[in-house]
Amino acid sequence: MNEKQIIEYPSVQEMDDDQRIGIVKDIFASVTDKYDFLNRFLSLRRDVAWRKRTVSEMKFFNTNRFLDVATGTGDLALNCANTYPDVSVVGVDFVQEMVNNGLKKVESQNLNNRVKLKWGDATNIEYKDNSFDVTAIAFGIRNIPDKQKALSEMKRVIVDDGQVMVLELTTPEPGFWRNTYSFYLNGVLPKLAKWFTKNPAAYEYLADSIMNFPTRKEFVELMESRGLKNCKAIPLTFGVCTLYIGEK
Repeated sequence: MNEKQIIEYPSVQEMDDDQRIGIVKDIFASVTDKYDFLNRFLSLRRDVAWRKRTVSEMKFFNTNRFLDVATGTGDLALNCANTYPDVSVVGVDFVQEMVNNGLKKVESQNLNNRVKLKWGDATNIEYKDNSFDVTAIAFGIRNIPDKQKALSEMKRVIVDDGQVMVLELTTPEPGFWRNTYSFYLNGVLPKLAKWFTKNPAAYEYLADSIMNFPTRKEFVELMESRGLKNCKAIPLTFGVCTLYIGEK
């Protein structure tokens, strides 16, 4: 058997918090070199459109600063910086290998003066209260066991009337699209991933984490429970992805 076949992870429901954190770090460190390519390929480039929509909803009115939580290789951070020339951007992620790849992209786009990527923990953000107009997390909240703490921290570091934004892969409403998406996630995606990564089990975890993510109603209620106001969920691409927005 080769390395691709021997890596296995327990189901999301079987993981404790510490185990899940370790597994997530292991997964993203193992797919870093193919991460951007696989995002585009496996989503049919819809991830680009979803981030663009997220950035279009951002409102900068006080600090002109944006915090990208779980920034990965910095796609959302860079998209924001390229869209809003007067905004300073910080991206944090707890997988250093991803940050390192992101820094190369910042350098190649000559954005070192406005985009700073660094190691950071979504549940213990190092910045002071009221430091940003907007904070967002794209495709990362489902990997954080303590979602309440992450949302509270994101709220804490923005100014009053600032935005907390969550872009996340979700499941469509029951029916044709949910059945089709479930088949793709559980049947097609892991097989495709075997062609491109040494750790295809990472994409089995991906499918599992999406299927076990809260419903839109549940996640909006979770945001409201953290004291966020005017919370809404915007389904994208038949509900395959959802943009959540709340205000402080």
